[in-house]
Amino acid sequence: MKGNRGVLTLDELRAKIEAGAVDTVIGAFTDHYGRLMGKRFDGDFFLDEIASHGAHGCNYLLTTDAEMEPVRGYKFANWEMGYGDFHLLPDLQTIRILTWLDKTAFVHCDIEDVSVAPRSILRRQIERAASIGCEPLAASELEYYVFRTPYKEAWQQGYKDLEPLGWYLEDYNLLQGTREEFYTAAVRRHLKQSGIAVENSKGEWGLGQHEVNVGYCGVLDMADNHALYKQCLKEIADQTGVSVTFMAKYAQGQAGSGCHIHLSLRSEGKNAFAGDGTLGPVSCSDLFRWFLGGWIAHAPEFMVFYAPTINSYKRYEDLSWAPTRLAWSHDNRTAGFRVVGRGESLRIECRLPGADANPYLAFAASLASGLDGIANHIEPPPVFEGDVYAANNLPRVPYTLEHAVDLFGASDFVREALGAEVVEHYTHFFRSEQKAFERAVTDWERRRYFERI
Repeated sequence: MKGNRGVLTLDELRAKIEAGAVDTVIGAFTDHYGRLMGKRFDGDFFLDEIASHGAHGCNYLLTTDAEMEPVRGYKFANWEMGYGDFHLLPDLQTIRILTWLDKTAFVHCDIEDVSVAPRSILRRQIERAASIGCEPLAASELEYYVFRTPYKEAWQQGYKDLEPLGWYLEDYNLLQGTREEFYTAAVRRHLKQSGIAVENSKGEWGLGQHEVNVGYCGVLDMADNHALYKQCLKEIADQTGVSVTFMAKYAQGQAGSGCHIHLSLRSEGKNAFAGDGTLGPVSCSDLFRWFLGGWIAHAPEFMVFYAPTINSYKRYEDLSWAPTRLAWSHDNRTAGFRVVGRGESLRIECRLPGADANPYLAFAASLASGLDGIANHIEPPPVFEGDVYAANNLPRVPYTLEHAVDLFGASDFVREALGAEVVEHYTHFFRSEQKAFERAVTDWERRRYFERI
């Protein structure tokens, strides 16, 4: 990240605060849903106190549901323990200017000594990779829908009858993309000026569906960038009078929104996946082969980290561009694992995660699985050629959140990779989400049963 415009050292931040160019510093972390939570600090107070001593936040933030209601049953924090504070430590390597906000800087925070915090979970897997001499690199392609209906009006309408920004399928379509540039160009510009390298944006295969791709980098930096550019997209939507959604399946009949993960390992300055061996049509190293084998083998157990909500599983439809079966292929978008590039650019694209995934957890699951493949020399299945959707003999991804949580909670491998405390905590989190849905009465039920039952 060094050398990027918008990214600051602490001394550079101090100079901007003293010059009056910055007066607010946001310190933030993600909750289980991947949402940024935190505080806005006065610039001088951040320099005098927070930069060196950190800050505090209520530990209930890692026990709430999507409505911010504390959920009973967690050991980490609960009513009986009084919901005390945890300690936030700013990662001073992540200071940057947020150009879409007035005189505002931003820093990602670690939650000290909290094993269940998403950034802590990813850090542990990065340390495991380092123990075998590897640095993980990654990128995440994030898809989303844009609507002319502003957020507040969308909420007042019950998120029904929203007007998409586009009115026909716009995948790669420049005319439709031009109509959306008042919003998308602002996103690209502000991300770049705020230290997040932007590669491109393009229309996707849905009405008003779009994608912004940012630069490939270290996996922790990528998770940080992902959380922040998602926030940027929402806040610029607010400023321009539109709304965006990162639901995995916004509407029946429309394409789902994915978060395709590209991942490789670097060792001694080179791509550790490159090599003289062969796997189907791919020239690669043994490390690549085993990493791919482990990632595929453990995908069902980690599905909750790729597909964390009730809605996530409605994305997995055949012929929808979302993967439904566990297979790998070379440059084949019907496969859950698509191998692309060659030599120094060789990487694995996992197409399982939805746009609703928490990037820290999705990357952690990917690394834990692949590193186990390396440790135990797990061989991948044979390369698949053809239409994966038509291959009914291949194993299918879990159908529901309930099924995925069962696999996660019962997995000895996940427990070994993450620790018993983390597994228990997140099993409770996902089961609570499932139970909340089971109690809900939906529009579908009213339409189907109100008169005709």
